[in-house]
Amino acid sequence: MKTLGLYIHIPFCESKCYYCDFLSFDNKLDKVNKYIDSLCIHILNQKHEINKVGITTIFIGGGTPSMLDIGQLTKLLTCLHENIDMKQLKEFTIECNPNSITTDKIKLFKDYGVNRISLGLQAWQNGLLKNIGRIHTQKDFIDAYYNLRNEGFDNINVDIMFSLPNQTMKMLEETIKNIVKFDINHISCYGLTIEANTRMAKMYENGEYTFPDEILDRDMYHYICDFLISNGYKHYEISNFAKASYECMHNLIYWELDDYIGLGLGAHSYYKDKRYHNAERLDIYQDEALNNDFKKYDIQNIDLKSKYEEYMFLGLRKIDGIDIYEFEKKFKVKVFDIYQNKVESLISQGLIDYSNHNIKLTKKGIDLSNYVFINFLL
Repeated sequence: MKTLGLYIHIPFCESKCYYCDFLSFDNKLDKVNKYIDSLCIHILNQKHEINKVGITTIFIGGGTPSMLDIGQLTKLLTCLHENIDMKQLKEFTIECNPNSITTDKIKLFKDYGVNRISLGLQAWQNGLLKNIGRIHTQKDFIDAYYNLRNEGFDNINVDIMFSLPNQTMKMLEETIKNIVKFDINHISCYGLTIEANTRMAKMYENGEYTFPDEILDRDMYHYICDFLISNGYKHYEISNFAKASYECMHNLIYWELDDYIGLGLGAHSYYKDKRYHNAERLDIYQDEALNNDFKKYDIQNIDLKSKYEEYMFLGLRKIDGIDIYEFEKKFKVKVFDIYQNKVESLISQGLIDYSNHNIKLTKKGIDLSNYVFINFLL
């Protein structure tokens, strides 16, 4: 069966986190209603293309989708259900902040077939949360979790960050141990990186932050891996851990180089061997909606060589790595006909392993993953 993912971008937040460089705004909340109108026009514009294939996953991300009010959420979800063929849909995710997901919104999600919630916790300690610009508390997370469970949601992801400013190993251990107590079925753990032009970058330049060094960063990551694996989670992607059968289907579409279409401001697509994105300026996007003429920006035609490269370095993010038979099935050529020397060199360096027809990163290779990925550029 053909796999197609649908991503929908909500570029608004109540408050922008200090580390965030995503396309999102916390100073344009008066634009939300008009944006939802534009997004619905975009859905109508693309529905025939989407329905020709049929979607298997929907992911509504941001920004903060859960900050939309009931009326805005109802309008968006109704538009999706009235126009998009969901007969093949297996996974429907909405990203939520713990402080903005109410019982009314949870019930609405349930009514419209949402079956997976991604909660942004990041850290257990309120002081750390405040230090990185998060506007929820530990209690907000606990309340949100129990409200979701009470309404029948069991497929819940929790986002965690490590290498936060002033974060100690003890703090990280407390975060991970408390999350595991809640029997969360999916946990995503991301190391903080300081992105240019963010509030955090400016604060760092001014000497307001002290970050864990490289050794502590790796110790934190290895602790997360060891602890979650020992508690029944499968480490299935560099940053992701899941109980059996709870792997994120939508993200697997990205990592396996399958097609996805992005709707909304700045959303990216990979479809029919092309990569492109939507307008990144709100006024331009809304003008395109007004004229029902949505442009594709920075179109890249992905040739066969580029497909080999992307399949390797996206696929190697998965802990099980690349199945050589799947590679041959997808491209009608053997992976070793293209990458024999590269694979042998990386094996000799202890960075990848080849066994049971899979090429995958070693523990050392995960720590040096960017170096490994570069080696697969032709």
